[in-house]
Amino acid sequence: MKNQLVLECRDAQHAIQVIQEELVRRGKNAVIAVADAHGELMALVRMDGAPYSSITVAANKAYTAAREGKTSREIGQKMRDPQKRYTIAYYGDSRFTGFPGGVPIIVNGQVVGAVGVSGLSGVEDEELAQMGVMAVIGTIKTDK
Repeated sequence: MKNQLVLECRDAQHAIQVIQEELVRRGKNAVIAVADAHGELMALVRMDGAPYSSITVAANKAYTAAREGKTSREIGQKMRDPQKRYTIAYYGDSRFTGFPGGVPIIVNGQVVGAVGVSGLSGVEDEELAQMGVMAVIGTIKTDK
């Protein structure tokens, strides 16, 4: 039998807290979503002033990253590749997205969840999501 790590509520809250603190430091607002290994939403925060449209986008970024085990940016790059290009419909799921900002949480080669951030530039969204991922990985490795 295989032991499987599971993302817990406190892990999701920790990722959100780390990202939220950084956004406050930068004077910016965004939506932060954390999903479990199946891509299902565990936690979501829409900071004051963040666009309403970013709620669904952040959740879909986390969903995509968890389901595929790679960043949502990588999915988007595949869609834009002139040789290998395909549409997002290739995945057969309308929740998949190619916008940057979804990052999987991978521990010991296993996807345990993902973080999605939306509301800023793709570069900032992904950078912030990565911060949340690193915060969770640090907690998982030391606590569990």
